[in-house]
Amino acid sequence: MKRIISLVLVLILISAALVGCSSPAVETPPAVETPAAPPATDTPATDTPAAEGAIVKLGLGQNISIGSSKEAGVDANNKAVLAQAQVDTTMAAVGFDAEGKVVSVTVDVAQTKVAFDEDLKVTSDKDAEVKSKKDLGPDYGMVGASAIGKEWFEQMAAFEEWMIGKTIDEITGLKVKEVNPSHLNVPDVPELTSTVTITVESYLAAVKEAWDNAQDVVGGETVGLGVLTSIKSSKDKGVDANNKEVLPVAQVDTTMSATAFDADGKVVGVINDVAQTKVAFDAEGKITTDKEADLKTKKELKGDYGMVGASAIGKEWFEQQEAFEDWMVGKTIDEITGLKVKEVNPSHQNVPDVPELTSSVTITVESYLAAVKEAFDNKR
Repeated sequence: MKRIISLVLVLILISAALVGCSSPAVETPPAVETPAAPPATDTPATDTPAAEGAIVKLGLGQNISIGSSKEAGVDANNKAVLAQAQVDTTMAAVGFDAEGKVVSVTVDVAQTKVAFDEDLKVTSDKDAEVKSKKDLGPDYGMVGASAIGKEWFEQMAAFEEWMIGKTIDEITGLKVKEVNPSHLNVPDVPELTSTVTITVESYLAAVKEAWDNAQDVVGGETVGLGVLTSIKSSKDKGVDANNKEVLPVAQVDTTMSATAFDADGKVVGVINDVAQTKVAFDAEGKITTDKEADLKTKKELKGDYGMVGASAIGKEWFEQQEAFEDWMVGKTIDEITGLKVKEVNPSHQNVPDVPELTSSVTITVESYLAAVKEAFDNKR
């Protein structure tokens, strides 16, 4: 009996020793429960989609109207009306993603007026800074006439925000309504009812043109719009050095730039253009320019702009501008605005003076540099 009891005790001690030396199964799971990651070669880099929101297309759209210009005469109350040219240049700089959706959009209007006195002399300050509607901000003064108490720049910001993430078809398919003869296309969707009561046809057209004219870019993260306007070339009624009659002309030159930048602030794409718009008057102050005409920019005119004959290198404006735009790609804004220039004559005071541009750009470039700089400052 003692031998049996001793044997049982020995077996109990051995079992206890084995339990104390073993680890629970949950602390060391089998290798099959944590499979190894697949080799890198199983997922080629080309299969990785582009980052959401990456800009792959850049567009600049615009349209021009002189319909609000006024002739010299009298109004319904027999009060004198002085001649005044009004040029409304609407511009849109837009960045699109790989699916054609808007990632960045900036819309602005250069509403430029050139006033004349009773002798048809220009009374507007030809050297003054001409501001766009966005530049004016609250000074544009639309709040008093707004049913929702919002300025133009505030309503445009809301409209731009609405466009983000939408395709061009979704944007141009916006439901609109007529409010009055001056507001024929006011947004009629719940998202915009309390934020946008301006008529939007010219803005939609500019964004559509930006899409139609969009060019490919690589690595775009932000897009900016730069605008610069001058009325310096406007003319009074008078006579020239040969005693020949000079008729009054309002000339509005609006330089615009849509520029795309990468994460490091380098240019990945740039589109510059100029709307050189003239409103001509006769000796009595009546408008002789067709107010309903399709007004084109320098790039739209292409060879019809007619600069080849005056070009020392035999190149049109659009050809020189394209070469200048290509030169900017890959450069920072400091490198671009730091371009070495030279004065050729009083009309060409800032002509590029670097070997890369000698045979391709002989136009004066100060306004284009300023517009690209503003695009950089306003990028988003």
